[in-house]
Amino acid sequence: MSAEWVTAAGTIGTFIVIAASAIAALMQLRHMRSGNEISLLTAYNTEFDTTEFQLAFDYVRSKLPVRLQDDAVLADLSKAPPFLGEYSAIRTIANFFEDMGAFVVTGLLDEHIVCTLYSENVTSAWKSIAPVTALLRHKLQSPSIWENFEYLAARSTQFMDRYPDGVYPKTQARMPTDDLLVDRWKSQGGATYVG
Repeated sequence: MSAEWVTAAGTIGTFIVIAASAIAALMQLRHMRSGNEISLLTAYNTEFDTTEFQLAFDYVRSKLPVRLQDDAVLADLSKAPPFLGEYSAIRTIANFFEDMGAFVVTGLLDEHIVCTLYSENVTSAWKSIAPVTALLRHKLQSPSIWENFEYLAARSTQFMDRYPDGVYPKTQARMPTDDLLVDRWKSQGGATYVG
């Protein structure tokens, strides 16, 4: 075997080792990205489940729309930010979904996973906070206020339109449930929840 063939074989061997290393590195990066995504989602779920967050979320979804009908509240909000007192709930919820939206926009969080977990919460929070957002954007002449939250709400709305019955696979049979409690609740005048 001539020296040229030995050199060629060595070059091919080196190329194979470098290609294998590159593939391994890409796989490792993919696993690291998945790990980062899991860490982010775990942090969001942990914060979402706190009593503080749930109280703020309840305020935004159920009390804020009623409070916004009061001219005194409008005057208070036009003096904001920062949001103080009862209005701190607005900041808490809007900033939570603003950050989450930024991670979705940049691709650090998978949009399908985020929408599967949070779309209903995002859209109901946005509906309540949208008037405050419009007020702030107008007052501060800044259309970028909570824009990632808005983006996430728009994508969540599209997601719910695409999957009106959820994402449960149509080919997978559902588990049997005992509807006795539901029937008893309906007989007592229970109504369907409207968020």
